Amino acid sequence: MIKTAKAWRYEPVPDSVEFRQLKDSLKFDDILTQLLWNRGIRDFEAARRFFKPSANDLHDPRLMKDMDKSVDRLLKAIHNGESILVYGDYDVDGTTSVALVSTFLEEWTDKVACYIPDRYKEGYGISSQGIQFAIDSDVDVIIALDCGIKAYDQAKMAKDNGIDLIVCDHHTPGPELPEAFAILDPKRKDCGYPYKELSGCGVGYKLCQAIAERKGMDESELTPYLDLLVVSIGADIVPITGENRILAIRGLHRLNTEPRPAFRLMMQNARKQVFNITDVVFTIAPRINAAGRIRSGSDAVELMRCKSTLQAQEFLSEINEHNQTRKELDRSITAEALNIVEQEMLKHSTVVYREDWHKGVIGIVASRLIETYFRPTIVLTKSNGLLAGSARSVPGFDLYQALDACSDYLLQFGGHKYAAGMTLEEDDLPKFKKAFDQHVGENITEEMTVPEVKIDAKISVEDINSQFERRLKLFHPHGPENDLPVFSTEIGLASNVKTIGSDRSHLKFEVSGVDCIAFGMAEHADLVQSGNAEMAYHIEYNEFRGTVNLQLRVIDIRECGSAFVSGSE
Repeated sequence: MIKTAKAWRYEPVPDSVEFRQLKDSLKFDDILTQLLWNRGIRDFEAARRFFKPSANDLHDPRLMKDMDKSVDRLLKAIHNGESILVYGDYDVDGTTSVALVSTFLEEWTDKVACYIPDRYKEGYGISSQGIQFAIDSDVDVIIALDCGIKAYDQAKMAKDNGIDLIVCDHHTPGPELPEAFAILDPKRKDCGYPYKELSGCGVGYKLCQAIAERKGMDESELTPYLDLLVVSIGADIVPITGENRILAIRGLHRLNTEPRPAFRLMMQNARKQVFNITDVVFTIAPRINAAGRIRSGSDAVELMRCKSTLQAQEFLSEINEHNQTRKELDRSITAEALNIVEQEMLKHSTVVYREDWHKGVIGIVASRLIETYFRPTIVLTKSNGLLAGSARSVPGFDLYQALDACSDYLLQFGGHKYAAGMTLEEDDLPKFKKAFDQHVGENITEEMTVPEVKIDAKISVEDINSQFERRLKLFHPHGPENDLPVFSTEIGLASNVKTIGSDRSHLKFEVSGVDCIAFGMAEHADLVQSGNAEMAYHIEYNEFRGTVNLQLRVIDIRECGSAFVSGSE
């Protein structure tokens, strides 16, 4: 099975007065200046804010629509000893939100409870069962985090039973808003909050910031919660720009200096002294997610709320077992799904279904299928008598619009441009598959069907000197809209070329004395040794037994001079 070949796109080299002014003002070389330019930074002041983000640049939380109303209600609840239920989704963003807001409120009241819906019995978002739990528990106020913007029936149910629902969401609202007491969502059309890309946990943090200000606290007193916030920012793949960048930098500092017991244990197990956003995404986030995928997201919340290392260790041991189960399910279901695609391939998209697949990993499997076939993908399983699906897309193709176009065959759907979920009747699956594939065929372009490597600059390994490395670190943390820079280099004469890994599927070699690692690219060993290859890669640092070494993580290898999607070299 051969993966789709990648097209290389070189970012054009600017030739303008503005570019030269930016370069001269920073005393950068062409390559580093181009990295800034590629990220939309055009002048010295923008560069200053990028390299030296300040807490003073955070926006006033009261600029968010309904913020004052929400704070008034919660302060009243705290003063009167009313019961508050902190409700959140079962993924990383939702569980970090619940852990953050609940522990903050517990500084002021002991009338706080947490609720995470069961992934399999209740599904995503605010459930009727969750509202009924609040009714039965005599809850006065519900704070819904990372969900609720389309919970029309549930909001009305809460209102009809005398419960004030405060929605803290960051998803795009529908044509109408639910009948909640207050709705905090920067993406509301009538919300003037300047930054629209907060995570769900980020919206919860802004609520806590507003309460803290009303209580006479300084924003810096919220520092102990920033490790939770940076985990949500990394895991939810929100843009690392503006306010998110400020909060991510401060959150990483907290994570690396005074992490809560749960995160400290995870970092110790990873044997890394310093965590970056990538470590958050691949070490911390999967373990938090595993709880909700395999058993209950409530376990993850309790883990992150633990105040002692001993208590956290007990929770983490069980969650690590969940994560191992998740990995095994991921491997087995992906292998089965790949086989089904070969037998039942649609013309433009991938839609696969088996009733016994584990619902908790079908989103991961959809991402795996895209790695091989690079087309909009839906993976479905049976849950509570209905088909539940998880969808992933390719850059440029709007998955949410595609599902909306096929909504006649869906009972429910929601999500983003690149990731979504849905439920439907099993009898409607054939019609849905046909409609979805037809919509994809009519709306996807040829460019969207080819995986692309966007290359910031072409350099030689000798360009990576100590000054270059030092300045490159200023671009951290990386994520959407500030991606890890990609460079290309002609390999020339590689040395110590060898395949590694238990299945010998990975490739390791050296170029000019620098280690290069290419995961899953063992088939390129002969090309690397031919002297006629070039590689696209990230510059990173490999930490092993306390020693940190420069390493090039190769993301693609091709023959020199191969065709590429244009842009200037």
